[in-house]
Amino acid sequence: MPDALQENKSFFSPFFVALRYLWGRAGEGGRYLRGAAAGIALSLVPIIVTLIVADGMIRGITGRYLELGTGHIQIYDYVGYGEFPMELQSEINGLPEIRGTWRERQGLGIILGKEGRVGAAIRAVESGFWKEPGSAEYLEVIAGSAELESGSELLLGQGLAETLGVEPGSTVRLMTIRVNEDGRNLPRVTIFTVKGIISSGYRELDSLWCIINYETGLTLLSPELYRSFLIVKVNDPYKEADETAEQALVCAGPGYGVYTWKELQQSLYRSFESTRQMLLFIMALLVLVAAVNVSSATSMLVIERQRDIAVLKTGGASPRFIQRVFLWGAFLTGLAGAVIGITLGLIIGREINPIIRGLEKFLTFLSTPWKGEVRILDPDYYLRTIPIIIDWKMILIIAVFTLLCSCLASALPARHAGKLKPLEILRRV
Repeated sequence: MPDALQENKSFFSPFFVALRYLWGRAGEGGRYLRGAAAGIALSLVPIIVTLIVADGMIRGITGRYLELGTGHIQIYDYVGYGEFPMELQSEINGLPEIRGTWRERQGLGIILGKEGRVGAAIRAVESGFWKEPGSAEYLEVIAGSAELESGSELLLGQGLAETLGVEPGSTVRLMTIRVNEDGRNLPRVTIFTVKGIISSGYRELDSLWCIINYETGLTLLSPELYRSFLIVKVNDPYKEADETAEQALVCAGPGYGVYTWKELQQSLYRSFESTRQMLLFIMALLVLVAAVNVSSATSMLVIERQRDIAVLKTGGASPRFIQRVFLWGAFLTGLAGAVIGITLGLIIGREINPIIRGLEKFLTFLSTPWKGEVRILDPDYYLRTIPIIIDWKMILIIAVFTLLCSCLASALPARHAGKLKPLEILRRV
């Protein structure tokens, strides 16, 4: 037996000895390592679910802003009040990776309905913008129709329609500002019929939308008071927006400003990313706590398996061999916990929408009749449905971080095991 345990000739490597400890009987110390692996798994489940939900929320909200709000690129005419000659628009449309361009005039006004008056964000945009596949993917018609057939029709965001108490077919009055011949600003009131009520799926974006025909907007919205720009969409806004913006600036020439979606909503997107990073940082603390459990489990394993350490050293195993046994044990513990935790997190994350709906129904049932419907994700502040986005690169980083923490946390117990003297151990036992 001693010859069989020689380090250079052994059939049993530190890996297999550590594997035996992890999957062996509870009395052999496996209960400590398996308990630590379970702790790591439990700490990783909320991290993975948080990552999927945060990425889904950010991508879902960002996608709606890009496709229905700002577009991917906006071009401003600082000389001609946003007239944008057709030749320029056609030239920009011909650039590589361009999906389309649409003119828009935008500003604020006051809209009056049955239940009062409220400020509105007026958008006069070419009709093709709403039919573009990216826009159509997120635009939802709550009531009526989204097709504006005449200049006296408009579309309202769901939040604005609820505030005004109107529905398709209702008559509303829209008050804007015009500039008279003397250069004075005067109010103008125009009567419209509500053609449809729409939603982007994110109330913060569309709650004040009042959409009219582009031609009508040119009449009602004075270029001196309301901003005009050209909306541009590219095939991949996350990779191609910057390069395409540079090409568009060359085409437009002096007197034009070109801005990407990252510049137009810089504070919003930075806020999203900061929130995501803070959530992951807080969740990462759970992994560090679980790594401490791995250290404690390794220490207990060293105490329980001192006789094995003495036998291995008597048979010729070096201190480094003993250290590797327990480092492998920590690594395998972290690996088992990472595989189980990440797998469970992915399963829960992929089914997060049905899980949330089920919890809402269950909590609503428990709260009835004292309270109304329980909403975990209030559509006034969150998306109604969370897109499932899995960042495999970040998941790999989390897995590597978990393994690294497990090994580093067990370095001291493993080193202590390597320094144990076999004769003193055998005298004690």
